Amino acid sequence: MHGIPVNAPYLTRDFLQQKRCSAQLMETTYVYDFPKMFREACRQRWTEHIRHNDLPKTVVPVELMRCTELVLDQYDNLIEIHRVPGQNDIGMIAWKMLLRVPEYPEGRDVIIIANDITHKIGTFGPKEDKLYLKASELSRAHGIPRIYLSVNSGARIGLADEIKNIFNVAWIDKAHPDKGFKYLYLTPADYKTISSKNSVIAELIEDEGESRYKIETIIGERNGLGVENLQGSGMIAGETSRSYDDVFTISLVTCRSVGIGSYIVRLGQRVVQVENSYIILTGASALNNVLGRQVYTSNTQLGGTQIMFNNGVSHHTVPNDLSGVSAILKWLAFVPKNRGAPSPVLPSVDPVARPITFTPTKQPYDPRFMLAGGMVEGEWQAGFFDKNSWMECMGNWAKTVVCGRARLGGMPMGIICVETRTVECENPADPANLDTETKVTQQAGQVWYPDSAYKTAQAIKDFNREDLPLIIFANWRGFSGGMRDMYGEILKYGSYIVDALVEYKQPVFVYIPPFGELRGGAWVVVDPKINPDVMEMFADKDSRGGVLEPEGTVIVQFKQRDIVQTMKRIDARYQELFNTIEDENTANESRRQMQSELRHREALLTPAYHMISKKFADLHDTPQRMLAKGVISEILDWSTAREYFYWKVKRRTLEFAIKRKLKTANPALNNGQMQEMLRRWFVEAKGPVHNYLWDNNSAVVEWLSDGDEMNIVNENIRVIEKDAKLLAIDSIVEGNEDMSLEAVIALLQKMGTRHHAEVKKLLETVSNDITQEPEA
Repeated sequence: MHGIPVNAPYLTRDFLQQKRCSAQLMETTYVYDFPKMFREACRQRWTEHIRHNDLPKTVVPVELMRCTELVLDQYDNLIEIHRVPGQNDIGMIAWKMLLRVPEYPEGRDVIIIANDITHKIGTFGPKEDKLYLKASELSRAHGIPRIYLSVNSGARIGLADEIKNIFNVAWIDKAHPDKGFKYLYLTPADYKTISSKNSVIAELIEDEGESRYKIETIIGERNGLGVENLQGSGMIAGETSRSYDDVFTISLVTCRSVGIGSYIVRLGQRVVQVENSYIILTGASALNNVLGRQVYTSNTQLGGTQIMFNNGVSHHTVPNDLSGVSAILKWLAFVPKNRGAPSPVLPSVDPVARPITFTPTKQPYDPRFMLAGGMVEGEWQAGFFDKNSWMECMGNWAKTVVCGRARLGGMPMGIICVETRTVECENPADPANLDTETKVTQQAGQVWYPDSAYKTAQAIKDFNREDLPLIIFANWRGFSGGMRDMYGEILKYGSYIVDALVEYKQPVFVYIPPFGELRGGAWVVVDPKINPDVMEMFADKDSRGGVLEPEGTVIVQFKQRDIVQTMKRIDARYQELFNTIEDENTANESRRQMQSELRHREALLTPAYHMISKKFADLHDTPQRMLAKGVISEILDWSTAREYFYWKVKRRTLEFAIKRKLKTANPALNNGQMQEMLRRWFVEAKGPVHNYLWDNNSAVVEWLSDGDEMNIVNENIRVIEKDAKLLAIDSIVEGNEDMSLEAVIALLQKMGTRHHAEVKKLLETVSNDITQEPEA
């Protein structure tokens, strides 16, 4: 069998196989096998891309993945090397990897940092922390994504072995050790052998008729025994926080993530968790020791997916490591290859101009059908975004808000949507507290609760750092303001939404969908005036918006006395009865009968007039009034909204790219000035006759996509940059002749000699002009 002689000795497992077995026993993958997983995940991405987009003739790159390992040299500098797997002497591995995926067939670079669970059970020591830091800094320096494969046991705990094997004990009573001890010490001979290592601080004393070195402090010969590991943990925690702001960060948790490992997973924000893994701060056994009884049965009970996916720490759960790597690559498909680069646009077989066939209703519905489409009564109804492009995140947490990523005509976007159905929120009981019990609460649709407000803010922050345009399908009646939710910090988390929108750098579109409504505080936290440079609001023709719902407005502004006055003004019989009663000539008996009839008629008409008052209030909330008051940009029809937003998003994305160049050229320019420049250049290119086309999104996109036209725009930007720099120089030297002279000398020194003669001639001309000026 297998071409091996039957009398050949059995081959024992090699070094790598032992490592693999050790990792598999802990239900994870050996760290050096992850690059192969990334290669396989790239292959799966291509297969999925070809199948979903019907592209059978697509040429798949031969080399899907290439990587070099990143290691520290003797001076702790990061270098790239190729070496045999398993040669590491620390528990942290890093690679710089090139991935050829459908979004970037030429390849995109990523930095991957991973724990080696087979080396000191994946703990963090000074060397591990240093490699993590350097590799993460490299990703920030190049603006490329950073992926962390988390499989660790927290900060390393160590003891000085060289002291552990030689220390002695000074007993209170040698004959009875159970009475305790006085101190630990070293004999002079032992102290002499380790004194040069500076691993202990000891005091020479005389006791029990001999010299002893009483141990005061153990420092240890090896670095990485205690607090220095915590210092390193703090260092990489800070680095991870900075990385989240600067580059795309994501973590895959497999097997376990403990202590500092859990914190850096959370600090990187985006988390994919394998189902059999756990994220904890302290192990179950340690907690049981503190509590003095057997409370927790496993670490999974503390930090498994049933906890971390339900509380929003984990964004996705997957059954195994390969699925986790695939989920990361699918997420990366929405992210530019480096920070600030254009978003990756994929060809889509889903026509941009197709109508949206799923229509939201007044009754509760699944908002995912509105976004991605779905089968309704056995028939496919298309949603807003491209088919098969929707990717939801944090799906089990704060279910009254739905968020994720999808493509519109191939363009990636961040999405926030509202759940219209009532959902359940479960808070588990804590076994450590016998008084607690599992609580299941109902949360109404179209309402922000503390958890869903926080989820909204968190999603906006993530989208912003992924350079994604954002669309918010706003259908909120308001915030939950009950006592429990006020205590649960609904005000705090609601304000986080505003904070997140204020710092947003990409286009943001707020759209009130069909039969949607946006009321009160919910309107306030997404109003475009929060960040007018990037935000716009739109409303469907069947949507509503206002301070209160009509019922609430009527209670405040259309009270019963107002309803009665309306009856008196409109209803003829009511008028007749009222006037007759008021007439002095009416007999008392007749007046009493008419008063009775009037009360009866008032009771009869009140329900109808109450409906009239609600309709009257509702007419103040129409999209036509929103447009008249300038709070929205346009009224849209849902069936054609997909095509409209495609051109709108594309236009805004291209405009933002030019505005970033303008801002770099002249930081003093504001958004209004830059927008006016673009409009002027467009009119100059198209001619005054076609000035009206500035309001046509597709026409502007055509102009912004024209290479020749953009060459002219770039030349205009260079002129603006030149003028801004000259103005800056002029403002510096203005009114300071000494500085002016020094500035001229400095400029002459930097100029090439070929310019000196020209400058000399220019100075002589200026000098002559000044001399010839008539005296005042």
